[in-house]
Amino acid sequence: MVTAVRHLGPNWYASVMGTAVVATAGATLPLPGRGARTACTAVWALALVVLVTLLAARALHWIHHRDQARAHLLDAAAAPFYGCLAMALVSVGGGALSLGRDWIGATAAVALGAALYTAGTAVGLASAVAVPYLMAVRHRVEPHQATPVWLLPLVAPMVSAAVGPLLVPHLPPGQARQTLLFACVALFGLSMLATLLMLPLVFARLITAGPLPLALTPTLFLVLGPLGQSTTAVGMFADVAPGVVPASYGDGFAVLAVLYGVPVMGFALLWLGLATAHVVRARRQGMGFSLTWWAFTFPVGTCVTGTESLARHTGLVVFQGIAVLLYGLLVAAWTTAAVRTAHGLLSGRLLAAPRPAPAAPRRATARTTSGAVR
Repeated sequence: MVTAVRHLGPNWYASVMGTAVVATAGATLPLPGRGARTACTAVWALALVVLVTLLAARALHWIHHRDQARAHLLDAAAAPFYGCLAMALVSVGGGALSLGRDWIGATAAVALGAALYTAGTAVGLASAVAVPYLMAVRHRVEPHQATPVWLLPLVAPMVSAAVGPLLVPHLPPGQARQTLLFACVALFGLSMLATLLMLPLVFARLITAGPLPLALTPTLFLVLGPLGQSTTAVGMFADVAPGVVPASYGDGFAVLAVLYGVPVMGFALLWLGLATAHVVRARRQGMGFSLTWWAFTFPVGTCVTGTESLARHTGLVVFQGIAVLLYGLLVAAWTTAAVRTAHGLLSGRLLAAPRPAPAAPRRATARTTSGAVR
């Protein structure tokens, strides 16, 4: 067991995020029958089990393979995945608050949700500072190396912003509730402004250096994460604001939920189309399964909760329909990633030492005299 976890990186927490969002996104939809909620709760319980298992395995990794763990921190490709730990903790904690009470009771669900939320938010804030710092002073990165993976530590506080409002009703009225709500608003601003700084680098790299390497192509879906999660967050602010903040602020949050959410989800759907086109191209060129396929899950799940929030605040059926369609895509992606991951674990391939990746070809920028671009 100790040897098997040597190459267990922080990217494995993406499987927890992807599993948890299947449960929490399903809980926001008007799925028919009591059985649908029970199924969502069962998926949340699975996410909790996987989280506990991974935390134990990663503890062994740090104890027995500290050299490899430090190498991950000093690797520009691996370090951003520490944001996945934060998002895994917070997303499972959110599931405890929205679904876990059905099985473990309200008191235990709130205690578990609060503990996971607090730990995840602390890790998220630490990674949002530490990873960009390491990229600046220790990692050696160039513009053509930019990938959506760089967004991961910056998105983690946004997940906390979206889940935190679930805890607001469980706090004493007055200062405590207001403080948590506005703390979530601050987390929203922190994450969104940082994302707006990083996203142009990713888009510019895509346009000027050509498509991502095949194995990294699924990470284009990561861009959907801050878009869908921020729309979810502003919707949650509007949901809990009445009775917590002055009425004028509550009205402002309600307006923000729509006037911010609609254009952002519009861009998310545009990016979904662009990312899908790249994935189809990569698949035709031989893209095989890797853990990056989990990028098809959590970001799409945030778009489900974001469009469901818009449906709730606008009353438009079209948003409800989009949310249901996206949820179908999410379930299909999660099933595929989960089955492939289980097969890779049983075969030992996913825990083997990574093979050196071939250098990505650089796309020429010089034009020929006839005006054609190579």
